[in-house]
Amino acid sequence: MKVIVVGAGVVGTMHAWHAVERGHEVVHIEREAEARGASLRNFGQIWVSGRAGGEELDTALRARELWEGIGARVPGLGFRAIGSLTPVRNALELAVAEAAVARPDAAARGYELLAADEARAVNPALRGTFEAALWCGRDAAVEPRLAQLALREALLATGRYTFLPNREVRDVVGEHSVRDDRGETHTGDAVVLCTGAWLSGLVREVAGEIPVRRVRLQMMQTAPLGEPLTTSVADADSFRYYPAYASPALDALNEGQAQDPTAAAHKMQLLMVQRLDGGLTIGDTHEYEHPFAFDTLEDPYEHLTRVVESFLGRPLPKIRRRWAGVYAQCVDTSRVVHRQRVRDGVWLVTGPGGRGMTCSPAIAETTANELGW
Repeated sequence: MKVIVVGAGVVGTMHAWHAVERGHEVVHIEREAEARGASLRNFGQIWVSGRAGGEELDTALRARELWEGIGARVPGLGFRAIGSLTPVRNALELAVAEAAVARPDAAARGYELLAADEARAVNPALRGTFEAALWCGRDAAVEPRLAQLALREALLATGRYTFLPNREVRDVVGEHSVRDDRGETHTGDAVVLCTGAWLSGLVREVAGEIPVRRVRLQMMQTAPLGEPLTTSVADADSFRYYPAYASPALDALNEGQAQDPTAAAHKMQLLMVQRLDGGLTIGDTHEYEHPFAFDTLEDPYEHLTRVVESFLGRPLPKIRRRWAGVYAQCVDTSRVVHRQRVRDGVWLVTGPGGRGMTCSPAIAETTANELGW
């Protein structure tokens, strides 16, 4: 087969990967010189811990398995099976962690409740004050700014992959074909549109108004910490955000402990992971009302800095980068992804939300299976 993939973010790149792995030829079209959207502007976390039970967790666990296998073959991904810690500071937060550990699927997630000294043995950089921490052994990390480049290099080495940058697909032409803005038509046995947060233009023309929304977030990255941060780190606000933590204990937390006003206003949680260069990627906020502002706000960064410094027990290194990103999320957030046949032989795959980096290998595998590649 010959497969045309449109969009070189992580979802599109993983579709190309699975097609090539199954012996097919791939033409990969990207409107930028390189992918510049959510696939680069994220934590690089393979985040199993907070996923909803059922299909979402199954997808994340399968993706985690695939990431590890691909990482072994493509070292440039920077795959690291580092796990995550969520420190808790009081009885209300601890009860939510205890409820998580009591879930029937806790073992599959690698959940374990650690005392403070046990958590510091796992991650000695956490010198601040907390009572205990929820450990998730299945969480991992890759390098988001490097992953697509490393995957593409491996794909090019197969001889069955062609990358066409700086070409915007303008039209779906009949069956199995698309036309780019240079007037060239690309025909294959299947076309997959992995357009990320680009939901207008071509997507609206071929699919209409789809049940997918855009979400904006703010993040930052520091200079090197000067010591290893051996796990990803979250805070108890992540309990309010991720569906895995829904429980009567979470209801009690929401009723009995008000979220910091800045965190509440910007729908925030702390997620933090160390990059290979030693710097920390820290976030994030969530904004759902479109059109989004063009600028970033300082209050969320100041809040995150306070939270991180309280866990580390030391000042944060200098902030080197701040940015905003936009990703596409299914309006029904229980859906892992929006997958739609828009023409015979042409499929649209978008809307994984904040699960894109985590789940993309399994999302693409499912597409390949359903299309009979």
